[in-house]
Amino acid sequence: MSIDLKITNLKAFNKKLEKRLQDNKVKEYVTRGTMMVQNTAKESILRGGTGITYEKYEPRRTHTASAPNQPPASDTGFLVSQITMNVDVKTNGTVVGQIISAAPYSAALEFGTTQMTERPFMQPALEKNRRKIERMFKKGVLKWV
Repeated sequence: MSIDLKITNLKAFNKKLEKRLQDNKVKEYVTRGTMMVQNTAKESILRGGTGITYEKYEPRRTHTASAPNQPPASDTGFLVSQITMNVDVKTNGTVVGQIISAAPYSAALEFGTTQMTERPFMQPALEKNRRKIERMFKKGVLKWV
């Protein structure tokens, strides 16, 4: 009897969850979460460096570099301008949020090289927002399931 009850409850839960997914709430929340992470990544770069300050030429300017294991410091703004997001609904109904950094040196900054310690900006942005995103989904999408 308890097995039948559990199966029935699971079917009811899945049916309610399916309806919530069709309400387009999931896409809305994935978009919000993706945007939060994207904005945090950009803000961490624009905040400025915590490393050494030196003069650069062509064009002449003062630049404060980022310290190892800190987000990269913005110099020209190119890295920030190349961070975009995409939210896609797959044919099976799965919603995927992506944050893309198209600057050619993004991976070298995020993961480091043999010549340079990493200056991560994407993974820390996700970690900073993880709990907020989880709470948002619990309150919004899963609340009525």
